[in-house]
Parts: sequence; C-alpha cells; structure tokens
Amino acid sequence: MRLFLLTSVTMMAFAANSLLNRLAVSEGHADPASFAVLRVSAGVVVLITLVILRGMGAGLLRKPPFLGGAGLAVYMLGFSLAYLSLDAGLGALILFGTVQIAMFAISAMRGNRASGRQITGALLAFLGLVWILFPSGGWSTDLPGAVLMVLAGLGWSVFTLEGRRVSEPLIATATSFVICLPFVLLALPLSPVMLTLDATGVLLALISGGVTSGLGYALWYHLVPQLEAGVSSAVQLCVPVIALVAGVLLLGEAASLKLVMGSAIVLFGIVLALRPQNAAA
Repeated sequence: MRLFLLTSVTMMAFAANSLLNRLAVSEGHADPASFAVLRVSAGVVVLITLVILRGMGAGLLRKPPFLGGAGLAVYMLGFSLAYLSLDAGLGALILFGTVQIAMFAISAMRGNRASGRQITGALLAFLGLVWILFPSGGWSTDLPGAVLMVLAGLGWSVFTLEGRRVSEPLIATATSFVICLPFVLLALPLSPVMLTLDATGVLLALISGGVTSGLGYALWYHLVPQLEAGVSSAVQLCVPVIALVAGVLLLGEAASLKLVMGSAIVLFGIVLALRPQNAAA
C-alpha cells in the first residue's frame, strides 16, 4: 500500500509539471528555454540544500551519474523545444509511446524482460491514451518537433532506468540536475523564440523545479528500484490522464465522455500491468 501511495503521489507531481509548464508557456508568462533554465536551477538549489541538511554532502563528490544527468538534459530540452511546433496531444503520444518502447527495449537488453501481462497492460493503457488525445480532425505532424519529442522520450527512459542502479536516490537526483544545468544554460541563447519571463512565469518555474520536478524526481528514483521495468513504464501512462482531469477541475477545460471512457481504459491497462503474475484469472 505504501508503494502504491508513493507512486500515486509521484505521478501527480509529474502531472503537475505539465500543468505548470502549460500555464507558464501557453499563457505567455515564460518562453520554453527560460522556463527550463529556472526549473532546473530551482531543482539544483532545493536538492543540494536537502543533501547538505541531511549530512550527505560528501556523497556529492562521488562518481556522478553522467548518463542519468545527460538523459535528464535531453528530456528537458527536447520536451520544451518540441512543444513549440507540436500539438499537446500528439506530443504526449510521441513522448509516452517512446518511453514505453524504449524502457521495454533497454530493460530487455539488460536481461530484464517484461512479462506478456505487463506488455499487454501497457499497450492497452497506451491505446486508451490515444483515444483520449486523438482529435477528430487529425494531426498535422511537424517532423523536427516529432524528432525532438522522441529524443525527449529516450532521454527520460535513460534517466528512469539509471535510477534502478543508484543507492542514494536523493544524491543521484541532485547530481543529475547539476549535470543537466549547463546543457539548458547553453540552449538559452539558441532558443528559436524571443525570451519572455514575468513574475508569474518565475514563480511557476520555481515551483515546478523545486517541488514537482526536484522532489518528484527524487521520489521517483527512490521508487524505481522497487518497481519492475514494465510496471514503471506502464504507470507513467496515467500522467497525461491526471493532467487532463486536473485541467478540467482547475483550469476550467472541457470534459467529455471520451475523456471518461478513455481514462477508464488507461487505468484498466495499468491495473493489468500491476497485477501479480500468479494472480488468479
């Protein structure tokens, strides 16, 4: 039960990141590059402070998780830049579809094959997500944006799977954010849009970086070693659903029967993936 509750809290933190990013960027309070820089910077400050307060500062000098940090940087940059040209729904499908395929593939190459039940559950949940997000008029796909989102999905998959190897989740997350920061700083002057930032954008970026990203990702690193790879990939499919429901409740966005029924399919698929292998049929 504790694992379920902590995983639920983590998924809600991930969904909150989506809402905070939408509020900041789509409402003109921040451009993607500035938001990403502030987000990562806030994560660095909060996580390093927590590491020091817990007397774990010496751990920061050990071998840093370069692969996890690089994966996080690729995710942050790819995600932010892709949404300059992609529809939100298509971007979410490309991102989470890539995460599913990459996590299953990388885990298999490392000798941790997912069960048929986990693959079936993840596929069913993804199909539910496709149903929710697919617009009646279809999408016009921007190839560079799609490629960037695929890279973001690969980056997030690497970051997540590296979490299965760490012994100190808080330290590993903190150093990953430190490694990520120079990459997003270098991307700032290369941003294809005009830099925009107001007080609201700053506040939203700080909350996203310090709380829902920094603490949320540290909690995720704590949980990932306790979850099978197939399960950790499947549960993330609930993040867009949580974000959509929160958008209805908090932002006044329109609800629909398709959202309700699609959400039920997503949740059923996740439950199937979570179901113990030896459970009765």
